[in-house]
Amino acid sequence: MDDDFRATVEADAATELDRLGSSKRLVALTDATLDDETVLRAAAASEAAAADVFEAWAESASGDAAEAFGTFAKRERDHYDRVTAEFGDDVDADPGAVHDHLRELEDPVERAGAVVGRGLVADRTLAQFVSYFVNQADEGRADLFRALRAETDEDTEAAVGLLGDVADGDDDWERASAAAVEVVDVAYEEYVDALEGMGINAKSIC
Repeated sequence: MDDDFRATVEADAATELDRLGSSKRLVALTDATLDDETVLRAAAASEAAAADVFEAWAESASGDAAEAFGTFAKRERDHYDRVTAEFGDDVDADPGAVHDHLRELEDPVERAGAVVGRGLVADRTLAQFVSYFVNQADEGRADLFRALRAETDEDTEAAVGLLGDVADGDDDWERASAAAVEVVDVAYEEYVDALEGMGINAKSIC
């Protein structure tokens, strides 16, 4: 099942992922403050939150799961360092709804599925960071976020591979799929709430 797991999740959450991939994504993340430092700080705060979650997971897991989560944590910590290097300051982790949700998961199957869901959300979000810096004519920072996006995609694929190790039968794969879609739903609900709080229609794609 791992060969088509990602595609199945993307199909099941297609509408939400399409909307999360709109240019309004950064508006929601920055409270409509679209300047370079605010955008960078939003990215760094999210990377820090992800690193915190994966570090906690690695400590509480064992075997393949512990190794995978530890690798994900190192990746996110590296992303945090690379983003904060752009403005020379530390940023507190900002978990947001997604990382708060991830902290509640304890089962390795659901955790691995949730990493896939988070990765699909992050893919759309990081694409908007790339677009922002392209529009700013800042190819250096656009390239930075292209690299972060590619590396996050690698970890999403690694999470699918982890499911091949920890999932035992169709029921586990279904639980993992439900966990992945739930992460997308959590991200989407937060996105809608943020935009509606600013009087913006979240349900159109632009």
